[in-house]
Amino acid sequence: MAFDFQNILATHVPETIRVTPAKKGKYDFAVAYPDPVSLPHAEILECLKEALAESGSELAVYPHPQGNTPLRQYVAEKIGRDRDIQVTENDIILGNGSGQPIDMICAVLLNPGDVVITDSFVYGGTLNTLRRHLTDIRGVASDENGMDPEALDKEIEKAIKAGHKPKFVYLIPTFQNPQGWTIPESRRKQLLAVTQKYGVPILEDDCYADNRYDGDLPTSILNLDDTNSVMYVGSFSKTIAPGMSLGYMTAPQLILDRAMGVKSGRVSEFTAMAVEKYARKYLDAHIEEINNIQRTKRDAMLSALGENFGTGAKWSDPDGGLYIWVKLKEGSDMAALNKRSVEEIDVGFHPGINYSPDGTSGKDHIRLCFGYNQPDEITEGISRLANFLSKEGALDS
Repeated sequence: MAFDFQNILATHVPETIRVTPAKKGKYDFAVAYPDPVSLPHAEILECLKEALAESGSELAVYPHPQGNTPLRQYVAEKIGRDRDIQVTENDIILGNGSGQPIDMICAVLLNPGDVVITDSFVYGGTLNTLRRHLTDIRGVASDENGMDPEALDKEIEKAIKAGHKPKFVYLIPTFQNPQGWTIPESRRKQLLAVTQKYGVPILEDDCYADNRYDGDLPTSILNLDDTNSVMYVGSFSKTIAPGMSLGYMTAPQLILDRAMGVKSGRVSEFTAMAVEKYARKYLDAHIEEINNIQRTKRDAMLSALGENFGTGAKWSDPDGGLYIWVKLKEGSDMAALNKRSVEEIDVGFHPGINYSPDGTSGKDHIRLCFGYNQPDEITEGISRLANFLSKEGALDS
């Protein structure tokens, strides 16, 4: 008789099954890939060879528990220069993308049933992490300038009165995923004032901050905080490549200490050596290059939306990042049309419910990513999508 694992499964593990990757459309507006043509293969290989020649023998021993020291030094320098965050390499922990640091912070702070506040629509990867920690996720409304401070105040007060003080507020304040807005400095200060009023920390996810195409970049929330209440994560995924899987975090000392206690595994020293060399020699110029490319792609998608969707939908106009958030006809169900769109017209998108804390709101929204396809493909894909949605009655007349 085969052994039955069903009876010994941990009770807190979500009921999931293995799934095969979804079919990828030719016009792939679903996943936030960076531009594939500009990936710096030759420069990364050059830097890897240099790193191995200089210190390849160090691969024979386990790296620093917090991750490659030269790369942590670089991260500290970069966020000091670009985000006004003054820390040292000792205050940086490297992770596998930004997802691992977020998971570490959740492991340190969250008990089952704890309340965490997010935007009403926010990055699905973090929502999945919060759900895995059995979190009570409360979404707060936002406008074109980000989370509404008054709505946040009411939500925190409501939770506290019910005996469930939120553990933290999760924000992607710069080129938010999926809504695309950036919180201006004045509102960042307002949101901080609210969280400080109630003694609730903020987890600032700043992984898109380098991808700015227009306007000025507001300073980090961490820089504005004078109470040591902000935790911060970032990533190289959208500036070098998702496949490099390198991110980082900094936070108050107690959180860093506890995070090391729950950290699982080590970041690849092989990858970190290559990234550190590449970042110091080429990253600034590469960011400028990809931002020029992605600005053109964003403009192509915005133009195509205007020409093909007209007044039948509403959409965001982001200053950076990789996302355009589209509101379609009220009552339409984009989750039901998602698979058919790929199969029938070869166009991929993500339905809004993927970004909803309650898992049901946002059926009439979609997220479109413009990073992967070339401008002419974006134009064609949006035209196909508009025709498809029109036939399905998802566009306002």
